[in-house]
Amino acid sequence: MGYLIAVLPDRLAAEAAYSALEQAGFPLERLHLLGRGYKTADEFGLIDPAQAARRQMQRLAIWLVPFGFLAGVGFSLLSGLDTSLGNHLIGGLLGALGGAMGSFFVGGRVGLTSGSGDALAYRNRLNAGKYVLIVEEENETRLREATRILRQFEPENLQGYRERP
Repeated sequence: MGYLIAVLPDRLAAEAAYSALEQAGFPLERLHLLGRGYKTADEFGLIDPAQAARRQMQRLAIWLVPFGFLAGVGFSLLSGLDTSLGNHLIGGLLGALGGAMGSFFVGGRVGLTSGSGDALAYRNRLNAGKYVLIVEEENETRLREATRILRQFEPENLQGYRERP
């Protein structure tokens, strides 16, 4: 499936572009208009960057917390500061805490900056009062036709995407 995404400056341009695509024979179920009075980014399914960050943090925590625990216990054993079992357990818990902090700071940062792809840019434009028109089409020729139609309305941004198989 291919997607063509146009960012239009105002409601009039967005509605005119939508109507032009409709008149050109594009099915309404494959045309999506996002903005005030229309679908929201969440309703359409644009990835929320905070949600992507949470997923990345959880993935990292699965590996970093146990590794941190083992590293803390290992450090406690190797340092030989005290040989009581409680100190090794405390060392392990502190190592696990370090792993959790690493997943929070590193995973959260990576998830916020790259986990959402271009969705963050489109969300920012929607928040700024712009309109986003999305055309879904499998046929490459029809996507080129939609591109030609949308260029007439001088979109701020016009970007095509291909869904990965």
